[in-house]
Amino acid sequence: MGSRKLGVLLLAFGGADSPEAIEPFMKNLMGGRVPPPPLVEKIKTRYQLIGGASPLPGITRLQADRLQAYLQQKTGHSVKAAVGMRFWHPFIEEGLQEILAAGVDQIVAVSLAPFYSKASTGTYIDELNRVITGIAGEIPKAEIADSLYNKPAYIAAAAEQVQKGLAELPEAIKGKTKIIFSAHSLPVSYTQGGDPYAEHFNYTAREIAAKLQLENWCTAYQSKGGGQGEWLGPMVEEAMDKAQKDGFSGILVSPVGFVSDHIETLYDVDIAQRDYARSLGLGFHRTASLNTSELFIKALAEVVLEKL
Repeated sequence: MGSRKLGVLLLAFGGADSPEAIEPFMKNLMGGRVPPPPLVEKIKTRYQLIGGASPLPGITRLQADRLQAYLQQKTGHSVKAAVGMRFWHPFIEEGLQEILAAGVDQIVAVSLAPFYSKASTGTYIDELNRVITGIAGEIPKAEIADSLYNKPAYIAAAAEQVQKGLAELPEAIKGKTKIIFSAHSLPVSYTQGGDPYAEHFNYTAREIAAKLQLENWCTAYQSKGGGQGEWLGPMVEEAMDKAQKDGFSGILVSPVGFVSDHIETLYDVDIAQRDYARSLGLGFHRTASLNTSELFIKALAEVVLEKL
């Protein structure tokens, strides 16, 4: 790279970072439509149960800071890492402007959605391209990093959390616990149209299971939206039903479809899924999110370095 300066843009979904942000964040999610008041109240209640705001923006900022430090140490070159979120501040345009203001001459954008879908990574890239097209003058070309799902460092990072989760299970249910790998559900029409999301998810789960020599595991989906049509399944709750019928005493949920804690882990998993498991008489546990684990930062660095 010589004396060049690298810019890294972490692309994320976004999350309401304060109680006041919840309604406008939801409006962004709904394409500018005003969300119905009952829906706003329902989501506000869920946010209150996890502390009033999503930790995702803060965690993503920490991921960027640690990635920047790791890459500078690894390469010996100057690096500027920033965050660009699709539905809340800092938006993708704001993150890109932060990188450009630092005088970078190479940009690598990394999607924090580990499994590619046009609904996540696809929309991030579309928005990044829209922003770049609207900038006057020449700017460095933005390289798009590969998806994380099949990278050895990402598999190792996710497997580490599963291993820790298994080690922390109560003795009474060790050997009697079903591991459920989970990811956000999407409309089936996406995968029927060639979207590789489910294929990526299944690949990651199989690789983790093989790495740890797991026997009692399955994949399932969570956080299904309210849209029409069929959605990817089975849902985590259905997987729990089957685990109970099969004689398991506990559940260990590993939400590998998410790399940061946010409402889909802190409410959908830690509260809603936990309560459902308990209603079935199952012990409930989940693996820690990747957040800023050393192995995960290394995985992010590896997909960036591949593009240099």
